[in-house]
Amino acid sequence: MSGLKFGVIVFPGSNCSRDVAYVTRDRLGCETRMVWHRETDIHDLDVIVIPGGFSYGDYLRCGAIAQFSPVMRSVIDHANQGKPVLGICNGFQILTEVGLLPGALIRNRDLHFICETVSLTIERRDLFWTQGYATADGVISVPIAHGEGRYFADAEQLQQIEANNQVVFRYCDPSGVVTPDSNPNGSLDNIAGICNARGNVVGMMPHPERASDRLLGSEDGLAMFAGALAVLA
Repeated sequence: MSGLKFGVIVFPGSNCSRDVAYVTRDRLGCETRMVWHRETDIHDLDVIVIPGGFSYGDYLRCGAIAQFSPVMRSVIDHANQGKPVLGICNGFQILTEVGLLPGALIRNRDLHFICETVSLTIERRDLFWTQGYATADGVISVPIAHGEGRYFADAEQLQQIEANNQVVFRYCDPSGVVTPDSNPNGSLDNIAGICNARGNVVGMMPHPERASDRLLGSEDGLAMFAGALAVLA
């Protein structure tokens, strides 16, 4: 078993936490602890993942209530120490709510819930979370499932995000070309995932844990987790 220890945050309404744990614990052999939202002590964890789902039923707006959970203050401290944090779908929404990532996730362009597999270009391959793709060619295919996944930032924020090279993934067509037609939800600049300026915090709307086993039809998402072992294991 790897010496790397993952923590998966669990809120009332989380429904992807055990999917993530299956990848980190069963597929990669890393010690993994499910962290209930009322906990505050996460000092024993190397890596934090905030999974997808519908935290607190997505009342008010996605992630709006989860930001006040006791565990999130500890997650913020963890991130501010430079330790890795990954937010997937609802987790991405929560990271924007607490201010660890810029911008916001708003209602999809067509106001419909979208559940499909999309193609992604990998804009950053040098991060803790993406170094597993350092030698990968082409695009990856990863599922999405969201109603509020349209990435939005004001003009100044967006310019800064692009200038700082904080875009990690973009929606594209299967050949890797970023086009308006390949944008499933209307996200600005086809943004599917971003990182903070330091690069240790990543948020993404697609679900890599759902593309991490051949039994599910794809292993394109596995490198998001496996690449981490090279750094801290």
